[in-house]
Amino acid sequence: DSKIFSGASTTYGGDPNTQACLVDLGYPGTLPVLNQQAIEMAIRFGLATDAEISPRSVFARKNYFYPDLPKGYQISQFELPIVGRGKLSIDINGDSKDIRILRAHLEEDAGKSIHDQFDGYSAIDLNRAGTPLLEIVSEPEISSAKEAVAYMKAMHQLVTYLDVSDGNMSQGSLRCDANVSVRKVGDTEPGTRTEIKNINSFRFVEKAINFEVKRQIKQLENGETVTQETRLYDSIKDETRPMRSKEFANDYRYFPEPDLLPVVISDKEMQDIKDNFPELAKEKEKRFQANLLLVEDNI
Repeated sequence: DSKIFSGASTTYGGDPNTQACLVDLGYPGTLPVLNQQAIEMAIRFGLATDAEISPRSVFARKNYFYPDLPKGYQISQFELPIVGRGKLSIDINGDSKDIRILRAHLEEDAGKSIHDQFDGYSAIDLNRAGTPLLEIVSEPEISSAKEAVAYMKAMHQLVTYLDVSDGNMSQGSLRCDANVSVRKVGDTEPGTRTEIKNINSFRFVEKAINFEVKRQIKQLENGETVTQETRLYDSIKDETRPMRSKEFANDYRYFPEPDLLPVVISDKEMQDIKDNFPELAKEKEKRFQANLLLVEDNI
């Protein structure tokens, strides 16, 4: 109900810039205070994905300039995230496939830039600044747009079931950045990848990836090279277009956040979260099949 480092509301739909307090706006002298429930929700996600939970995690400053980032840096986790390696199972044509999760780290969201409200100007709404985010990074094991959608749907089911998120993609509660690359038959290494930012529906995830795959194949077959860059998906034109070059890794100049202590999870706190952990949907399905003799179509 409140932001990750302040008490400002995260309710969706408020008038622009009415739900951003001085902490969210980056005023000098303000100090962040960590939202305990955000930590608990990250741990719940980690437990549900058989992930490593770090007993000690650290927040860092990720420095970059963007108009809707008031402080000029984002508080995130880098070297010591709260959730480490895990996995999420997806179903493809009746077969199960595990997609490994590399990490899941907590951070604050930025504000929102609005480019179509004023002619010749961009507007900034900072209501979203400071909203708690859990960024989940998967290993490059998804082989098609269809698998990507299955992964997103499994993720959506999990986080809504755990009450970690309401999963409302149209309101930005669940978003996808898709990294796409192709490789020629016989090649073992993936080709140059592009990143498609902030896709906000299952249908658009599938359409954006399929378009990008065809675009990259066409470039390679024409003797051209794929440029490593960040792209946006235009749902009206059903195409991706360049957003910014990503030829070299960004230098975010990470360093430990001096205003936040390391997060240390005690054995008792971890046990309390485990004791209140719900039966997962997959486990419930198996129990219904075994004890109630229900087949999958009846669950």
